[in-house]
Amino acid sequence: MDISFTHLGLRVPDILLPAPYVDLSKWATIACDQYTSEQEYWTNVEEIVGDNPSTYHIVYPEIYLHAPDETERIAAIQANMDAYLADGVLATAGPGFILVERTLGDGRTRTGLMAALNLEAYDFSENSRSLIRPTEGTIVDRIPPRLRIREGASLETPHIMVLLDDPGASVIEPLAAQKDQLPVLYDTGLMLGGGHVRGYHVREERWIRRISDALTRLLEDKTAQYGDPLLFAMGDGNHSLATAQAYWDAIKKDLSPAELDDHPARFALVEIQNIHDPGNHFEPIHRALFSVDPVSLRDAMLSYYGDQNCRVAVETIPVSGMKERVVPPADNSAHSAVLLYGDQCELITVSPGLHYLPAGTFQRFLDAYLSENQEAKIDFIHGRKSLLGLAQKPDTAGLYLPPVSKDSFFDTIVNEGVMPRKTFSMGEAEEKRYYLECRCIQP
Repeated sequence: MDISFTHLGLRVPDILLPAPYVDLSKWATIACDQYTSEQEYWTNVEEIVGDNPSTYHIVYPEIYLHAPDETERIAAIQANMDAYLADGVLATAGPGFILVERTLGDGRTRTGLMAALNLEAYDFSENSRSLIRPTEGTIVDRIPPRLRIREGASLETPHIMVLLDDPGASVIEPLAAQKDQLPVLYDTGLMLGGGHVRGYHVREERWIRRISDALTRLLEDKTAQYGDPLLFAMGDGNHSLATAQAYWDAIKKDLSPAELDDHPARFALVEIQNIHDPGNHFEPIHRALFSVDPVSLRDAMLSYYGDQNCRVAVETIPVSGMKERVVPPADNSAHSAVLLYGDQCELITVSPGLHYLPAGTFQRFLDAYLSENQEAKIDFIHGRKSLLGLAQKPDTAGLYLPPVSKDSFFDTIVNEGVMPRKTFSMGEAEEKRYYLECRCIQP
C-alpha cells in the first residue's frame, strides 16, 4: 500500500527502522542543529554511541559545519547509510504512518504523526501561499552543506516537525485515544535528558482514511478562514525541508512523467503535530555573540536605536526574573530582551519596536552590528541554560528573547508573512526531535 493524498500534500510512507538487535538508546540522537556552540554535548554523544549503529553516524551535527574535514565527513555519512541498508541494520516496517508519543524530561507528553509531505506543495519563499507554509526566513547559506549530503544520500532521517492548527483536536488526538489498538514499533529512553519515545504503527486502511478525512475537513475550514489553502506550517527543521525541496527541484527536470509522480525524493518525512497539543511548548531562540566586547556591544545597541528614533531603557535585573520580565508583547509599542555578559543581566526595552516581533526588532540591530564588526560571530541558541553558560565566557554576550505566542501563530503567518529567521523553537534543546525513523530517498 502506497497511498498519496495529493490535495493534502501527503503520502503514507514506507518507513525504515533499526533491526531488533540495535540499541535504540544509542541509535536515536538529537537534531543536528542543537548545541551548536557546546562541543562537550557532542563529545558526550560520541562517547555514548561509540561504534554502535546510530543516527549519529548518518547525520552532520552543525557544530562541525565548515570544518576542514567536511568532504570526508559527508562521504562517511553516505557510506554509513549504504552499509546500514546492505547489512540489515535498517529494515522496512511496512507502509503506514507512525503515531509518536514523546515524554519529555518534565513529564509532559506530546503526540505527533510521522508522514511524508509532498515537496510540490511547499514553497519557502518569503511571500509563500503554499499548502505547506514556511514560518521563518530561510538562512540560504545553511542549505548547501545539507544539500551536499542529500545529493549522494540513500536515506533521510528527519528532525522536521510540522504544525496543524486543529483546535478541535480532530486529526491526531482520536488516534492517540485508541493507541492500545495499534502495534508498538519502538519504545526507548533517549540519551542526555531527552526523555522517552514510543511509536505505534498506523497501517490499517480504516485508520489512514480517518486521518485523511479529518485533514480534508480541516483544510476546508482553513481555506474558508484564510482564503488561501493552508494546512501545514513549519515548526522545526525549516532548513531541512528547504534542502529537500532544493534537491527535488534539481533532479526532477531530468525525470520522466511516471518518475515525477513516484520518485521518493519528491517527498520528505516529517512529524506532524497539533499546535494546540498541551505538551507542545514554544520557546524563543536566543542569540549568542562571540569575539565581542559586551559593554561596547551594549553601547552600540543604544546608539543604534537612538538613531532609529526609539527610546531605550536599561535596567539591571536578577537572572531569576528574566522569564517574568521578557514576555510576548501585545503590540510593537515596546519590545524587551535581556543582555547577558559575565555577571551582568540587563533588561533592554526599545519603544517603539521596529518590527511586529521582538526578534525582528533586535535582529535588525544585530545585522547592522555584525556587518560593521566582521570579527564578531553569532549563533542561535536553544535553551536558557545553554545561553547562560555561554554568556559567562570571555568576549561573549547573550541576548535572551521572549517566546512567540502559540495562540496567534497561524494568524500571524497569514497576515504578516514569515517571521524573522530563528524566531521560535518547539521546546528547549533537549526536547527537540531525536533521529530514529528513516526513509529511502532513492528509487
